[in-house]
Amino acid sequence: MIPYTVLVLLVAVERLAELVTARRNAAWSRLHGAAEYGQGHYPVMVALHTGLLAGCLAETWFGGRPFLPALGWPMLALALGAQGLRWWCITTLGPRWNTRVIVVPDLPLVTAGPYRWLSHPNYVAVIVEGVALPLVHTDWLTATAFTLLNLPLLATRVRCENTALAGAAPAAP
Repeated sequence: MIPYTVLVLLVAVERLAELVTARRNAAWSRLHGAAEYGQGHYPVMVALHTGLLAGCLAETWFGGRPFLPALGWPMLALALGAQGLRWWCITTLGPRWNTRVIVVPDLPLVTAGPYRWLSHPNYVAVIVEGVALPLVHTDWLTATAFTLLNLPLLATRVRCENTALAGAAPAAP
């Protein structure tokens, strides 16, 4: 249980690093005339992601969930892979990446890195992590609850981003 607790706490520290990066990037974006979209769903997203981490710890400690190596090790690999994909997205987008939907007008869409293959690769990372991180320690209730609550939120978020990006992207020549 202790190693899993450390893992979840490390993910929490990673989330704080994301927030620091997002705040810095938001300032850059605003200096370049950015507009923010979808402010209404952002607090829900923060609460849900906080709940994921809290649920992992609570279900493990109070639910007596065991670590099953045949499940835990592959799920750990997926959770770490999700972190790698997330930071690949952050690095690829540079100052344009944010936890909020903040779009600088007249910048072309990014088509490098993981965006070469997917429109929203960061959300693939979110989905994988939401299943894999809890299942590292057989926290199936947390994995199920997060996934079911996250699906409509992600649908809202993707619609919001697509609308914002469509309005901000320059017209094709």
